[in-house]
Amino acid sequence: MLSRTFSSLLRPRQRVGRIESPWNYHQTRLRSYLAPPFLLDEYIPRFQLLTSVQESKKRSAAYKHLSNCNLCPRLCGVNRFEKTGTCLVGADVVVNTVAPHFGEEPCLQGHNGSGSVFFSGCNLRCVFCQNHDIAHQKNGFNISPEELAQWYIKLQEVGGVHNINLVTPEHVVPQVVLSILHAKELGLKLPIVYNTSSFDSLESIELLDGLVDIYLPDFKVWNAATSKRLLKADNYAEVAMESIKAMHDQVGDLCFTADGLAKKGVLLRHLVMPGHEEEGKHIVRWLAENVSKDMYVHVMEQYHPRAHVGKEKRSVQGRASRLASDPVEPGGQPATASAKKQIRYEEINRAVSLDEVASVRKVAEQAGLWRFADAAEHGGFNI
Repeated sequence: MLSRTFSSLLRPRQRVGRIESPWNYHQTRLRSYLAPPFLLDEYIPRFQLLTSVQESKKRSAAYKHLSNCNLCPRLCGVNRFEKTGTCLVGADVVVNTVAPHFGEEPCLQGHNGSGSVFFSGCNLRCVFCQNHDIAHQKNGFNISPEELAQWYIKLQEVGGVHNINLVTPEHVVPQVVLSILHAKELGLKLPIVYNTSSFDSLESIELLDGLVDIYLPDFKVWNAATSKRLLKADNYAEVAMESIKAMHDQVGDLCFTADGLAKKGVLLRHLVMPGHEEEGKHIVRWLAENVSKDMYVHVMEQYHPRAHVGKEKRSVQGRASRLASDPVEPGGQPATASAKKQIRYEEINRAVSLDEVASVRKVAEQAGLWRFADAAEHGGFNI
């Protein structure tokens, strides 16, 4: 016998002059992250489904790219078995930290943590980088793709983590491919998370097809002038749009199993920057109009000044120092004391305000996005 509550859901709702369909009412009022089509009964990681022929082709492509590296948009074209390009990393990888991580979205970290591998080096040069000591300074230890695969197994067997989370991997995609394929032979059974700045080429995303389960792109800024100044990349937004579309074409919208853990799909982040909330609004509108209104989005408020932001402008040496000993302002007037002590990137040398974050979130909702990563009010694990 149906319970009273369930029976009432099935009964048409009587309104003046018409009868409202219970299905329409349910669709508009009770949308859930954990409901079809976003609910999975079970999940097998994509790399487990590759044939031996597909694996061989990916290995061959990975080695080919290492010998003439044009996988990221920098297009360095170097032989990484002999020297390095913009990312400063050769044929091996430089890893800073391997550990269960509890600073990710709840659906990724769960109770046991996300098995995060923080790679040193990066193909961007963000002046505000929140992981500056890792991404820009190449701090860490060198390991081969095969040794990296063994770390995945340790995270699975010893750490009991829910996934393997590859953080800042854009510049080591060939090595990541080789490591995942080797880890499969060693018994890896966890989903792979590709945690990226979105500065990926289409060739890179194609090479990862069949290996990555969850793409975790961070769409940073919208305007070319902003990306050139703050990321040191002229074409960032153009590249990010192409790569995010390709990621979504591969794995679709974020899906969960009944325990609330994400297993496949795209989870997109946007870190709201102080004074740049209009760019965030462009980004969320573009997502809703060009990718999917069911995109799972995390509008982040964690920005704080790091790396080069807020530091005094660098002094010059030698002949340039002599020429600049008496700096002048436009018009040839002697510089004031305050001008001489200007700090770098002063416009973002503050925390982002909650009003700026809320304004981006509001536009996202108005554009039709509705699946957001929100912190649990009770401070614990939630969907």
